Amino acid sequence: LPLPLPLSLFEAAAALAALAALLLALVCVIAHVTAIKMPTLHRHEEEKFFVNAEGRKESVPSIHDPPTKELSVVVPSYNEEDRLPLMMDEALDYLEKRQKRDPSFTYEVIVVDDGSKDQTTKVAMKYCKKYGSDKVRVLSLVKNRGKGGAVRMGVFISRGKQILMADADGATKFEDIEKVEEGLKKLQPWPNQMAISCGSRAHLEKESIAKRSYFRTLLMYGFHFLVWFLCVREIRDTQCGFKLLTREAALRTFSTLHIERWAFDVELLYIAQRLRIPIAEVAVNWTEIEGSKLVPFWSWLQMGRDLLFIRLRYMTGAWQLETRKFN
Repeated sequence: LPLPLPLSLFEAAAALAALAALLLALVCVIAHVTAIKMPTLHRHEEEKFFVNAEGRKESVPSIHDPPTKELSVVVPSYNEEDRLPLMMDEALDYLEKRQKRDPSFTYEVIVVDDGSKDQTTKVAMKYCKKYGSDKVRVLSLVKNRGKGGAVRMGVFISRGKQILMADADGATKFEDIEKVEEGLKKLQPWPNQMAISCGSRAHLEKESIAKRSYFRTLLMYGFHFLVWFLCVREIRDTQCGFKLLTREAALRTFSTLHIERWAFDVELLYIAQRLRIPIAEVAVNWTEIEGSKLVPFWSWLQMGRDLLFIRLRYMTGAWQLETRKFN
């Protein structure tokens, strides 16, 4: 019998293309079938109150209420008893000085303890007692939700016309809020009063690469490529935790958000792009602070999976751009 002829280059390429298409279809099916339509927005009874400076329980306000402050600063915190004081000292020093210069400027800082196992709530409450519970509020979550979930819980009880996300490590100089505020102003007129201004570390990339291992640099470039290819093309640094949103933009995007852990920033900006909310990217000062909760390889692997699922789940209709009321 004649021996079978080896596959031609064209046939081999066609076979590989068919296999790739089959794999993509399989991943689409998996992404669709395993999609949780929306993470629960239900709050535990203990999360419907915060403890004021006098030790009494007060009901939390709602993002659906009219704003009563110029600015809300939401600080997601998980086991941050050591790093939180540096950030809070710097932020409150800036905010108090600004208020003295301009008495019409009003603010609140909301520390969201994301189910910490240390003394994060106790540390935050010291600032509540020092500055008063109208200026510093501490929301303690019953269980860990992830950074995105913690930010959302803070956003939904905020009173500000504008809402700033700020990391508890204080890696970004707080006075750089003026830069992101300027970025927000330049986007005016805001469609439906919605706009977002993102702090960015992209200008520091060359310097940070020099300090990183080749492996972490490779992971970083891989992640940036996936973000660009799958989700967000207009913003170079999606992960900087210093973002300023108008109240309307915060309500619309966080009401739609599905991902509650590390990749939530990407989905947030993906939603904003889909809704045609204007986005500015503004360079800010940033210093790496020891004690990151990000485990390089596994966290990046999880984030890569989430990026793929963001695109596929919206593409297949498993996720919708729907707004839900928080209760």
